[in-house]
Amino acid sequence: MTGNTVIVVQARMSSSRLPGKVMMPILGESLLARMIERLKMIRHKALVVIATSEESADDIIEREANRIQVPCFRGNLNNLLDRHYQAGKKYNADTVLKIPSDCPLIDPQIIDQVLDFYFDHAGEYDYVSNLHPATFPDGNDVEIMTMACLEKTWREATKTLELEHTTPYIWENHQNFRIGNVIWETGKDFSMSHRFTIDYEADYLFIKRVYEELYFAKHDFSCDDIIRLLEQKPEIYEINSRYAGVNWYRNHMDELKTISSDQTKLTF
Repeated sequence: MTGNTVIVVQARMSSSRLPGKVMMPILGESLLARMIERLKMIRHKALVVIATSEESADDIIEREANRIQVPCFRGNLNNLLDRHYQAGKKYNADTVLKIPSDCPLIDPQIIDQVLDFYFDHAGEYDYVSNLHPATFPDGNDVEIMTMACLEKTWREATKTLELEHTTPYIWENHQNFRIGNVIWETGKDFSMSHRFTIDYEADYLFIKRVYEELYFAKHDFSCDDIIRLLEQKPEIYEINSRYAGVNWYRNHMDELKTISSDQTKLTF
């Protein structure tokens, strides 16, 4: 591996559906701290940076970052593209990973798998993810881009959607970028059936239960471990199953050319 890899974790307190979700407690730590703990389990060398806003409500996130000894960058509240770009620039990134803070069950092995593909094809791709198309359970979102790709996007993107969600300009203008995708090696697609992310109270209860069941026996429990748990105890799966397939795409179907209706749940 060559170059400086920076994982940018976007986090804020003002979530519209579940305010303060990143600071909700999981086994005596904040959800954000638990997620950072998992990011630090990857094999690849990378600097993890928490990118929050300049709003006073997010002072608590900066304090948490300091407490767990992770660099904190503060930038624009709504322009996430600018926040990622400025954080990447500040920490001299050659490669930037975008991983949202609502993925506290993200599997470090899946991150490594996407990074392996990116570095095994060094110089061949501007952007690599496991989302286009998505096959892993929702909440294992990994997007990797060169700093040059991020800078081009930062300079050219203008739509509110592109600024709020950082990467749509890339995959919506795929003719201008070299794009790669990593699919789940099992051949399965759980992207619409299994929900390991947090946006609702039920998601928090699900995630908390998974940690309580798995963490003490195996701190670095995997996606496969979670799936086995849900097979053994289907009542845990049911906690947030009504939200499976619900994602931010559903609010932008009239704007997204590359996302089809079977990639999001429109009603629940």
